[in-house]
Amino acid sequence: MNIGSFKLVNGQLLGSVATLTVDLPRLGLRPVESANEKAPAFEIMALNVARKWVQIGALWEMTSNSTGEVFYNGRMEDPSLNEPLPVMLFGDDEDGYRMVWNRPQARR
Repeated sequence: MNIGSFKLVNGQLLGSVATLTVDLPRLGLRPVESANEKAPAFEIMALNVARKWVQIGALWEMTSNSTGEVFYNGRMEDPSLNEPLPVMLFGDDEDGYRMVWNRPQARR
C-alpha cells in the first residue's frame, strides 16, 4: 500500500507520509555517510511541532533478487506509535520515490 512520496528538492529528498492514523507532512531523507557496510543509506527525519528535525527511522539499501532493482527497506518508530512502522522506498531521484507499507507476515 502506498503511504507516501518523496521528491528531490534543492538537493534534498523531501516528502510526506499519511495513513488513517499517521499524518507526517514534513519528512526528509538524510543520507548516511559511513564506511560501515551495515550502516543505513538514509535516516528518516521528521519536522516536529517545535520545527526541529528529529530522526524517526532509517532505510537500508537492498537489491531485488528477481529484478535487480535497488530499493530501500526500513522502519519508522516514535513513542507516539503503538509499534514500529515497516516501510520500503522505491523509485529514483529523477521521477521521485514512493513509500509503501506491507503488513508483516507471521513466521511459519
